[in-house]
Amino acid sequence: MKKNKKKVMIAGTFDILHPGHIFLINEAAKLGDVYVVLATDKNRETYSGVAPIVPEEQRLEVIKSIKNVKDAKLGRHDNDTLKTVQEIDPDIILLGPNQKFSVEKLQNALRMKGMNHIEVKRLEKYYDKFKLHASSLIKKKIIEQKKENRI
Repeated sequence: MKKNKKKVMIAGTFDILHPGHIFLINEAAKLGDVYVVLATDKNRETYSGVAPIVPEEQRLEVIKSIKNVKDAKLGRHDNDTLKTVQEIDPDIILLGPNQKFSVEKLQNALRMKGMNHIEVKRLEKYYDKFKLHASSLIKKKIIEQKKENRI
């Protein structure tokens, strides 16, 4: 009998999709079924000071259509992001290499909420095969081209 696959949760804004996002999803898929939590427009603006370029419903539709994504949802719990974790109940939370969360702090917060069974890992490899390997670099290039009147 085949053992059930593990649930792997990843989270982020996924604003302007690039190969690094796909790399993260594919690496998570090596660990189990991938569940993606997207930051809402409001949360992204609250935490970074800048709203996403692409609206949340559009980002959600794109992420849901990616091959290795089992399911995706918006992280609607503004005051308690761990509620979304409780709803998904993953076996593993995989953090991206440039996400500003501490593995230890997240693990401790999960323990305090009775979610000791969730393992927190960080993807160590940063995908930078291409020059425009981050949303911020893509945005910067667009601005440069706009200034040069090439757009």
